[in-house]
Amino acid sequence: MASMITPPSSISFLSSSIFSNQTRPISLLTKTHFPKSTIRSELATLPVLSFDGSKVGETTLNLKSASPDTARAVVHRGITTDLNNKRRGTASTLTRAEVRGGGKKPFPQKKLGRARRGSQRTPLRPGGGVVFGPKPRDWSVKINKKEKRLAISTALASAAVNGIVVEEFGDKFEKPKTREFIEALKRWGIDPKEKSMFFMTEVDDNVVLSSRNIGTLKMLTPRTLNLFDILNADKLVFTKAGLDYLNDAYGYEDDQDDEYEDDEEQEAEGSEAEAEEIVLPPSDA
Repeated sequence: MASMITPPSSISFLSSSIFSNQTRPISLLTKTHFPKSTIRSELATLPVLSFDGSKVGETTLNLKSASPDTARAVVHRGITTDLNNKRRGTASTLTRAEVRGGGKKPFPQKKLGRARRGSQRTPLRPGGGVVFGPKPRDWSVKINKKEKRLAISTALASAAVNGIVVEEFGDKFEKPKTREFIEALKRWGIDPKEKSMFFMTEVDDNVVLSSRNIGTLKMLTPRTLNLFDILNADKLVFTKAGLDYLNDAYGYEDDQDDEYEDDEEQEAEGSEAEAEEIVLPPSDA
């Protein structure tokens, strides 16, 4: 008769070889947190230029950015979502059932030697219906708010290499003058034929009127900031107020890492205290 093997009175999960390679004990009673490896900090140093084009200092742009493995996918999802949501979806065509006319059979079915035809509005004839044509539809796509913000900050961080910071120049234009604005662009080292994006918290009326005839320039505010204009621009120009807004709204905070480390330490201590041995009942053998 085969002998029965009696299991040990207790089995400890923490002493098992399955968990020997773990860096910290795992508790079945607590929720496991994983490090936020998908978000990192991108620090860029930008020159600060005066209105006459001279360099007066430097400043930093510290934004959240997706990891290199996911950055392309995050930005691609953000831009495709924006473009889809801009579509009105009002394109419409008429099928053979909706087009006007075609109620009478054009000629008899037989005796003429021609191919049979029941309507002049068949898709094979001019003026007939459209097969599989567009109909009104909703093209809108949902994207998470945090994902959209991460896409914008990632795009800004990647394009910061072509960015500069200029001092406030709203009061420099006494009246609308496109020629004066083009001269200012040249002083800042920007070719008027290149695509440029200006980001300002407040835009003076004379600045708007002076720059609106420049087809390659986009003047954006926090309300109109979008991915397409960021990626489409060759040069990025920020004011000091606009740069401070970006650092506050899309910046990377060091306190997040400290809070995560504190949570890890507390979770490790709690898991060590709450881990219990699972006792198996004695065998009936």
